[in-house]
Amino acid sequence: FHNLSPGLDFETKLFAKPDAPRLLRAELSKRGYTPATIAMGTNTDPYQPIEDQHHITRALLEVMLEFRHPVSIVTKSDRVLRDLDLLGALAAQGLTHVGISVTTLDPVLARKLEPRASAPARRLAAVAKLRAAGVPVAVLIAPIIPAITDHEIEAIVEAAAGAGALGVYAIPVRLPNEVAPLFRDWLATHYPDRAAHVMSLIRSIRDGRDNDPAFGSRMRGSGPYADLIHARVAAARRRFGVEGRLPPLDPAAFRTGDPRQLALL
Repeated sequence: FHNLSPGLDFETKLFAKPDAPRLLRAELSKRGYTPATIAMGTNTDPYQPIEDQHHITRALLEVMLEFRHPVSIVTKSDRVLRDLDLLGALAAQGLTHVGISVTTLDPVLARKLEPRASAPARRLAAVAKLRAAGVPVAVLIAPIIPAITDHEIEAIVEAAAGAGALGVYAIPVRLPNEVAPLFRDWLATHYPDRAAHVMSLIRSIRDGRDNDPAFGSRMRGSGPYADLIHARVAAARRRFGVEGRLPPLDPAAFRTGDPRQLALL
């Protein structure tokens, strides 16, 4: 939409909406508004480094708590712990849960894959601290990269169980649009010996293409290799006792109108 690259542009040319809390409050205050879970982190991480200065995510969570509005979060950052007070208060009312992605347990590989994201051990520590505060948490093994990270599936599930995660979910790597050539360049730099094999396996779970954009299958993949990945995850969940699911969020407590105005009555 902005003619920017999903590579360096994605992490150096950032967009922030400082008035997002005001806009959210106005939307939630509209007559006839029907509450439904708002998902944060589906397009980009709500706890990027820029959040340290802007505090937009925290301000949005404050509005959610005021209105008693359900909100879910997906992140790969332990910055989520900064808002533990708000998340704990929301969770106590059945209004939030958190998903934390863990791509690998290997810190060296983690620096290659996600050089500016929280280290794997810090993410798992965040899972444990969130659970101690009563926040429902799941671990997302995402993305699973064939012949690069897939050998770690069982180890990640075990580590998630040890941190207290309620459940574990898996998503095979996706390569939409301009991401595919960037990923091929990454493979050529770090794993030239297996680059062709990796891409062959990816195409085997994407119906012969680099990516499958279809809504029903893009997060799961298809074919024998994808089935094997999910079978391994299911077996590991049973083995380590993390077969649960995140609880549904309840919009019944939603406060209509602006709670600040109601407080004046």
